[in-house]
Amino acid sequence: MTLRYDLHCHSTASDGALSPRDLVSRAFEQGVNVLALTDHDTVDGLGEARLQAQQLGIRLINGIELSCTHLNQCLHIVGLNIDPDHPGLREGLSKQQALRDERAKRIADKLAKKGIPGVYEAVLVNSGKGEITRTHFAEYLLRQAYVNSMQEAFDRYLNKGQPAYVSTSWASLEEVVSWIVNAGGIAVLAHPLRYKLSNKWINRALAVFKEAGGQGIEVVNGRGSLEEVRLAQQFAERHQLVASTGSDFHAPDTPYLELGRLVELPATLIPVWSLFPN
Repeated sequence: MTLRYDLHCHSTASDGALSPRDLVSRAFEQGVNVLALTDHDTVDGLGEARLQAQQLGIRLINGIELSCTHLNQCLHIVGLNIDPDHPGLREGLSKQQALRDERAKRIADKLAKKGIPGVYEAVLVNSGKGEITRTHFAEYLLRQAYVNSMQEAFDRYLNKGQPAYVSTSWASLEEVVSWIVNAGGIAVLAHPLRYKLSNKWINRALAVFKEAGGQGIEVVNGRGSLEEVRLAQQFAERHQLVASTGSDFHAPDTPYLELGRLVELPATLIPVWSLFPN
C-alpha cells in the first residue's frame, strides 16, 4: 500500500477549526495514512486524535509546532515522534503557554486603544481550552465586521508593523530543538520560505539548527509553490537534512490547504519518515 503522509496540521487545541477527532476523520477521508498533529505549543489534542486514529486505522505521529526566537526573528519548529509526557518538554511548554497568554493580553490592549474593546475575553471563550493565537484575534475581527477577511485582519492589525502587532521573545532556537530532541523527537524547520528572509540568513540559521540537533526541513508545504519546493530542496541538500511534508491545514474553508493535498517530495531527498520507528 502506498502511504500518504501529512506531517503538519492543527486542531482546536491551538488555532485549527476542527476538533482532534474530526481532524483525523477528515484526514482519513482525504486518503492520508500517516498523520502528525502539530498544534502550536501544546500536545493537548494528541490523546483524542490517537483514539480516532486507532478507530480508522491511521498511523498518528505525536507532533507539535513550537515558536522560537532566533536573532530577533520568530521561527517555527515542528517536532515529530515526540514523547508528549517528557518532563523537559512539558516544562518548556508551560513557559511557551505563559508567553502566549501574555501576548494575547497585550494584543487585546492594543486593539482596545484602536477602539475595539473586550477582545481578550472574547477570544478566550472562542479558543475553548486551546492555545490563543493571532488567528483567534483575526477570527474575532472578522466576526465583528471590523474587517472583511482574515487576511485583512492580519494586514490591518496583526502583522508586524501594524497597530496590534506584539513582538514576543520566545525560547531560543537551541532551547526549542533541545526540548524536541530530549523528548525523543525529530526537529524540523517548518515552511522555510514563508519567513521572507534571505537565503543567506536561512542558511546561517540552519547551521545553528543542525548544530543544536535539528534533523529536518519542511520541503513540501500546503502553501508552497513548486519554486519554493525547489529552494527548500536546496536547503535540505546543503545542510544534509531529511525532508518533511505537511499541509499546515487549519480549516475546511481553505480548500487549497487541504489535508494530504501535497506534491511529492523530490526523489533525491531522504524523507523524515525514514527516521520513524517501525
